[in-house]
Amino acid sequence: MSAQDPASASTVDEPSLTIALSKGRILHETLPLLAAAGIEPVDDPESSRKLILATGAPGVRLLVIRATDVPTYVEYGAADVGVAGRDVLMEHGGEGLYEPVDLGIARCRMMTAGPKEAPVPGGRLRVATKYVNATRRFYAARGEQVEIIKLYGSMELAPLVGLADRIVDLVDTGNTLRANGLVPLEHIADISSRLIVNQSSMKTKNAAVRRLIDRMREAAARNGKGR
Repeated sequence: MSAQDPASASTVDEPSLTIALSKGRILHETLPLLAAAGIEPVDDPESSRKLILATGAPGVRLLVIRATDVPTYVEYGAADVGVAGRDVLMEHGGEGLYEPVDLGIARCRMMTAGPKEAPVPGGRLRVATKYVNATRRFYAARGEQVEIIKLYGSMELAPLVGLADRIVDLVDTGNTLRANGLVPLEHIADISSRLIVNQSSMKTKNAAVRRLIDRMREAAARNGKGR
């Protein structure tokens, strides 16, 4: 594929594209898909301190931001397209966004977890999580009222010091849970990363966005991951 024919190549009549990504596992697994679509950053996003990265594709730039901010940047049009985990989208709500492609990357599970063989408390269950909305919906669907305690990290510590009875977090291998004497209990959702698109950009930059969608879908399918 020619570097001058990327998924979202800019022409005189066609606006440029801004793509929002987040550092970490999602970025690492998204970069090969973007490369297959003809979009590669000029600077190494893993080592660069730049938050806006130029690419070899004319008119296409990358924003490197917090994972939880990606849907907001796309919803409000600061980015036309982004890649976000389903966990972030569940919490955000997905307003003003299209989710045309499940890229099948950064797979894990959202689960409840707690101490092994711990008795169910007699009163209202206390659950520590950063996924407040998803947790509330999960327990509400079961007809359970729980006290949700919002934390931003080190979730496994909460049951160990009596702050919470359970946690809701992402589980990949489960090694961190086991190392802290916890076990996964109930499955809430399978998580993977999605290509998300601003609704207005889908209309005003349709040709460029459609090419990107098609080529990202093809790249994900070649990896045996996407849907």
